[in-house]
Amino acid sequence: MIRLGHRRVSTWIGVASGILFLLQSGAGLAQDTTVASADEALARSIVDKADKIRFPAEGFQVDIVINTFKSDKDAEMRKYRVLSKGNENTVVQVTEPAAERGQIILMKGRDLWIFMPEVSQPVRISLAQRLTGQVANGDLARANFAGDYNPKILRNETIGAERYHVLELIAVDRSVTYQRVVYWVNEKSGWPFKAEFYSLSNRLLKKCSYENFQTLAGRLRPTRLVMEDALRSGDKSILEYSEMKLRELPDKVFTKEYLKKLD
Repeated sequence: MIRLGHRRVSTWIGVASGILFLLQSGAGLAQDTTVASADEALARSIVDKADKIRFPAEGFQVDIVINTFKSDKDAEMRKYRVLSKGNENTVVQVTEPAAERGQIILMKGRDLWIFMPEVSQPVRISLAQRLTGQVANGDLARANFAGDYNPKILRNETIGAERYHVLELIAVDRSVTYQRVVYWVNEKSGWPFKAEFYSLSNRLLKKCSYENFQTLAGRLRPTRLVMEDALRSGDKSILEYSEMKLRELPDKVFTKEYLKKLD
């Protein structure tokens, strides 16, 4: 019969307990990582689906009317035609007012230039720069939430009779239009419902609602966006989308050299 001393028995019990703890911790960590990966994949799929509802992934053309209302000024209307291909290439043409007709914004990736007939060379601009009213350049030129933000699901909410995912979108870098977005997406339909846009200092800049879903380019999409200033009550811009159609757009359209040829 083999006898072990009390000290040796205690040592072996301690080692065994430590090994068991490490195994349990490793299993827990692996489980947490798996859950986090699944949550991230779900968040990305929700944002990607909502992107495809807002705009086609294929090449397309759409006309946009923007009416801006301010408490201290008369209402202002501007019209644009947008040509877009694959979320990374966009041309925004001013069609009204007549005095600005011929101005064109070109987006390649997250790089933007504006071409003005009276200026010989395109001028570099930013996505976050104001286009008109509550609308930034990036709101028209680049609406690629899936490519510009790292999403996570914050919670779920019931509004009226509908359930919504509430997501937090964090910008992948400082070149993106907004540094943080809180985004409500319908759980059942995948339709975008509303969004809040924040600055780098986490100040709420504006709120947006996605409204009036109608068939454009073969599927139901929001045809009206209402963008409200979060700091000045009553100041807002309403974007109306119409005449959306799929188009074959060659790559040469999205070059600085081609801007003068657009009609």
